[in-house]
Amino acid sequence: MKIAIGISGSSGAAYARVLLDSLQKMEDLEIGLVVSEQAKVNWKMENPEKSWDSYPFRYYDTHDFHAPFASGSAGWDALIVCPCSAGYLAKAAHGLADDLMSRAAQVMLKERKKLILVLRETPFSLIHIENMRMITLAGGIICPAIPSFYSGPTRLDDVLATVTNRVIDLCGLDSKSYRWGA
Repeated sequence: MKIAIGISGSSGAAYARVLLDSLQKMEDLEIGLVVSEQAKVNWKMENPEKSWDSYPFRYYDTHDFHAPFASGSAGWDALIVCPCSAGYLAKAAHGLADDLMSRAAQVMLKERKKLILVLRETPFSLIHIENMRMITLAGGIICPAIPSFYSGPTRLDDVLATVTNRVIDLCGLDSKSYRWGA
């Protein structure tokens, strides 16, 4: 499976770290990573112990329109934007493609592939809700960074993983995480 990961500029880079930690343990995945400039700033604040470029994935500049997931013909399976800022949500919802992440979102939607936006915003305004509605109607998935607690998480990373494991499952992979009623 080929999965592009976008890290946009909202707070929540810790979610991205937990997601990348999980994905690097899985086999038979090709991961492409694009990180916005503001995401790099937020990452340093929220994840000072680990750099975003220390993962064994291929990195693409935010303006690299030659990246394979910038075209539907490359056959990538999914784009996960984690965290997804409200600004990025708006770009994706309205078809703006002025950088690699927003172009990749348009590719996923037009090719009917998985687009999963891990929205990290609160509270939601009507504009956010309408943009989420547009993404959903276009075939994307909004998976807000809203953790669950029924699995009894005790560490911060365990709380964050309640969201990122759900994202992994939404991609069609098995996160091997807590299952309700299991």
